[in-house]
Amino acid sequence: MRPGAITTPEASGSDTRRCPFDVTDAAVLVVDPQGLIQGWSRGAQELLGYPEQDVIGHPAKELLAVPGEGLKLRHRTGSGWQAALTVRHRDGSSLEVGAQACPLGADRKGASWLVVAADLATMRTWEREQAVLRGLFTQSPFGLAVVDPQLRFLMINPALERMDGVPARLRLGRRLRDAMPGAAGPLAEARAREVLETGEPLVAVEQVDSAVDPHRQHVRSGSSFRLQDSAGHTVGVGHAVLDVTSHHRARQRLALVNEASVLIGSTLDLDRTVQELAEVLVPPVADFVAVDLLASVVGEQDPEPLLMSDTADLRRSAHRSIRPGPPNVLVALGEPANYPPVSPQARCVATGRPVLDAVVDLTTPWLRHDPPRAAKLHEVGVHSHMVVPLRARGITVGVATLMRWRNAESFDADDLLLVEELAARAAVCVDNARRFTREHRAALTLQRSLLPQDLPADTAVEAAYRYLPADTQAGVGGDWFDVLSLSGSRVGLVVGDVVGHGMHAAATMGRLRTAVHTLADLDLPPDELLSHLDDLVLRLAADEETADRPGTGVLGATCLYGVYDPIARSATFARAGHPPPAIAHLDRAVEFPDIPAGPPLGLGGLPFEAAEVPIPDGCVLAFYTDGLVTASPDRDVETGLERLCFALAHPDRPLEEICDDMVRTLLPDRPHDDVAFLVARPHALSADSFATWDLTSEPTAVAHARTITGQQLERWGLDELAFTTELIVSELVTNAIRYASEPIALRLIRDVHLICEVSDGSNTSPHLRRARSNDEGGRGLFLVAQFAQRWGTRYTPEGKTIWAEQPLPIGSRTNPAGQTPSCP
Repeated sequence: MRPGAITTPEASGSDTRRCPFDVTDAAVLVVDPQGLIQGWSRGAQELLGYPEQDVIGHPAKELLAVPGEGLKLRHRTGSGWQAALTVRHRDGSSLEVGAQACPLGADRKGASWLVVAADLATMRTWEREQAVLRGLFTQSPFGLAVVDPQLRFLMINPALERMDGVPARLRLGRRLRDAMPGAAGPLAEARAREVLETGEPLVAVEQVDSAVDPHRQHVRSGSSFRLQDSAGHTVGVGHAVLDVTSHHRARQRLALVNEASVLIGSTLDLDRTVQELAEVLVPPVADFVAVDLLASVVGEQDPEPLLMSDTADLRRSAHRSIRPGPPNVLVALGEPANYPPVSPQARCVATGRPVLDAVVDLTTPWLRHDPPRAAKLHEVGVHSHMVVPLRARGITVGVATLMRWRNAESFDADDLLLVEELAARAAVCVDNARRFTREHRAALTLQRSLLPQDLPADTAVEAAYRYLPADTQAGVGGDWFDVLSLSGSRVGLVVGDVVGHGMHAAATMGRLRTAVHTLADLDLPPDELLSHLDDLVLRLAADEETADRPGTGVLGATCLYGVYDPIARSATFARAGHPPPAIAHLDRAVEFPDIPAGPPLGLGGLPFEAAEVPIPDGCVLAFYTDGLVTASPDRDVETGLERLCFALAHPDRPLEEICDDMVRTLLPDRPHDDVAFLVARPHALSADSFATWDLTSEPTAVAHARTITGQQLERWGLDELAFTTELIVSELVTNAIRYASEPIALRLIRDVHLICEVSDGSNTSPHLRRARSNDEGGRGLFLVAQFAQRWGTRYTPEGKTIWAEQPLPIGSRTNPAGQTPSCP
């Protein structure tokens, strides 16, 4: 190296922009006291194009495009100066540069000067970038912090100081886990360490407590990213935090409004509608809400404009609290609210405008007139209170009162706007429910009393139904139907008709329906079930006569009962004076199977006979009362059956569509008799949904039964039920070997339940008993009853079957045939 030469290292290859005056990259030259160039760096050669030998010893002013120009515009900085100069490139062009100079001696007089120059455009770009960084760190609303590789705070900007309410001087130099409260420190340190190790930025949104605003949880969006110098070395981690509480709360309010539009008014039931409003408001908006409706609205009357003195007409219709259990309130549901005339509720009713008390003053006049409420508010610690009217079609139908005590924030204008929106929606739904309830109460009450509330969602049968009461002159009838879940995935289908009309016929129908449920649970064959039902009708008639109530005795009833077996793909029917079922096939005409016609219920002394009918895939069964085929006085039964066949054509249609066609084709607008019908589409269980094995009466059969049970459950993916199922099978097979006779068989069925069945050739009935501590046995059926959801015994001509059901996990159930439809 020649004396006086200045060298700089090669660029690092990093794309990070460095300071233009960094001596390792910038143009550096040394000028002696006489103005001659004594040092020339490689950066100077690259910037101006002159090699070192062409400039050393030459005057520095020769580099200026116009000698002397620019130096006049220089200004002092510290002991040196800086200026923008126009210099001459070796190729003859002019170049704008920024230059900084400082003396190389303590005494400026007679000292050499070190001059650093850089391209002016590059320098100005770098200055802008520095201005952006300074503005971002000092003026941006983002909270910024920098920690070193040891996770100690190096820099904290004013925005983060304001957010946390902690001066930067109390954190600088301290580790994250020590400088941040609670679990926030270790969590932030773990994130920073992950960023240091992986280099991948992390973004998180979380709720935090702020010392600046201790009564409100804040939501912050934060990001952490690794910091590297121009050489690519890690120098720390940067954190950027933005308080997004207002945006988060706005999104929460919007989501709540959207949710309320779905939840509020889901039914045309007045009580349910106001309760839905309360459920929407608590806990997202308030800690407690009470909804009080006008007595006229509760009584399904048209509301009228009220005065402040009319608050006595408010009735408590719904309330909800964040506290578990029933709310500890002064007013029970259905009771008068009894607000004083000067209360916010009274003002709200009279003016139709909301009342917001952001901060509750227990000395306010209306609370002085209502000591019990004042005491309750003081006891609970209510600090904020709001009353909003429920107005529909220009009339106030009630008020909603909201309170806060656990939520430390006070109600504000945004809360009021949100609650007004929700209350307006609820008020319209309340008014709609009131109108609907008033106009249809009689019909709804009648249908609820006559029809089953729900049909079971069995995989074996998809069902739909209709019930149409007779016109008002004929009165209430006694038609009914049911779908019953039986053991072994079988389904019971029943339709009946009590003779006569009136409330007594409906009451008798309810008794018969209950009896059918009870008898079906005993797994009686259809003919035996009708025999027991016949005895019940006779007994009820005798009781009525003994009570000396002439004219109210049971005159009789008809019934059709069938049991569909999805494994045997057949159904067994028996009927008591009732029309036979109709079977609509896919490939041939509608069939009315030949079921022996037993006598109506209540005659006594005559037997009932059952018939088994094969049920092909894709067909539809129709059960109906005689009112369907004889709905018009001028129509005979044959014509009614022909129309029924027409309505049942194309059984591959949705069942609801078939029901609609039956109503449209067979029934007039005002039928003279009650009509009930049930259409069902049976679904056979696939071969992989059940398995059957024959067992010997040897003791080793128990272990074999457990083994094949476990293997079958593994094939079905039901390993989690293996222990309980093997235990149930073991006990049932053991009982069959000990107390029964061959043939012994085991069957497993996977449906909406897992069903275990053990059949034997004995008719002896097992019974559950509690074994004593010193007994060696007697616990088998007790264990089965403990582990199974249901269990029971079903008798067959060959012997009996003991069965036990266990619920299946939702994902393991066979897909149901369809949703249970509702009655229009």
